[in-house]
Amino acid sequence: MSVDPSFIKLRRRFAIQAGLLVAAFLGSYMSYLLLSAYARDFMSVQIVESVNVALVMGIGQFLLTFVLAWAFGRFSERTIDPLAEQIRDRAAGGARPHRTGPDGPNGTAVRP
Repeated sequence: MSVDPSFIKLRRRFAIQAGLLVAAFLGSYMSYLLLSAYARDFMSVQIVESVNVALVMGIGQFLLTFVLAWAFGRFSERTIDPLAEQIRDRAAGGARPHRTGPDGPNGTAVRP
């Protein structure tokens, strides 16, 4: 199975997706850390009364984490999961019913 071109494609898609999302997060976080350490004047610029750039960027790190997790799930549903299901069906000899949701084709739960 590990030499199957579809499996290799699946692994490559997952690695690229995970690598890009991790790089985006680490780039954002490292820029926040470096700006906090070396650009104190910029980070202390007041936006609204007691809210400065550092606070907004810190909260932005949490928001970015949730956005990247959402993007990972959405991309996986669209590109990785269908390919994984094809590979799983082919490995099982096509004996698994096609699932459209949590219920099978006749309304009963499908067990893997």
